[in-house]
Amino acid sequence: MKRRQRTFTDYKDLGFSDKVSSQAGRAINKDGTFNIRKRGLKFLEHYSFFHALLTISWWKFLIIVLTTYFVLNVLFAFLYMITGYENLTGMSPGGFWEHFLEAFFFSTQTFTTVGYGRINPIGFMGNVVSAFESLVGLMSFALATGVLYGRFSRPVEKFIYSDNLLVAPFKENTALMFRLANAKNNVLSNVQIEIMLSMSENDNGTFSRKFYELTLERKRINFLTLSWTVVHPMDENSPLHGFSEEDFKEADVELLILINGYDDTYGQNVHARHSYKYNEFVWNAKFTPMFKRSDDEQYTILELDKISDFQMIG
Repeated sequence: MKRRQRTFTDYKDLGFSDKVSSQAGRAINKDGTFNIRKRGLKFLEHYSFFHALLTISWWKFLIIVLTTYFVLNVLFAFLYMITGYENLTGMSPGGFWEHFLEAFFFSTQTFTTVGYGRINPIGFMGNVVSAFESLVGLMSFALATGVLYGRFSRPVEKFIYSDNLLVAPFKENTALMFRLANAKNNVLSNVQIEIMLSMSENDNGTFSRKFYELTLERKRINFLTLSWTVVHPMDENSPLHGFSEEDFKEADVELLILINGYDDTYGQNVHARHSYKYNEFVWNAKFTPMFKRSDDEQYTILELDKISDFQMIG
């Protein structure tokens, strides 16, 4: 691997170890999560149920809510049956399953504090179970409402990135470049980006991981309305100056990307992470345009499905 002729600042406070032998794969996954699996503690000691409810996808959240609602009402229906369905007045004649369905729907009415009034509890045990269910229902809906509000009020970024990072001629040198855009219709302003280079180096026979901040042609834009092609010139001021495609592979290069912007909708900052490994680099290529004028020339069309489109040079 080509040795660098200049000394660059090695950042050791990124939160990643410099030991090459103890780490596998990439540091940051494509979805922005860290490629870490925690072990050594009991499940409930490191798992946050509230955090999971805030961050899981909407379809999983709705399944959990509906399943919990159904299971709790089934359990309370069984309690009403165990304590004696005769403790519920107004039930229609029938066998066990008919009475169970009546108890189940009475449970849903009590759980949600609707209470239509056709069936009502009598006796000590019937009132105890219904009173306890009312408390559980109120607490459950308060929790669900809080989590639902948290999901809606939490700003969520929706950056999309080009599938590959291109290595292409740039001015009189070569540059690394990738493309990103905001997939949502909200306005992001004062968007800033930092890129840290992670690479393995052989220091007198000992391999260690080094981290360097890469200088960018432009590290901040006022508004992210169209796409943004982020460029790092591989000139004499770059720790990657003179690197070949084989050098990138030998050094196990990964670019760690941190993005920070202001979301006008929520009035808060949003953050995003991304990374590119050396095997996602494409050499001697350039991106093709992804926005154009409308037919009536009244507005600009941003074609997000073309964010990864490129063509080879030469």
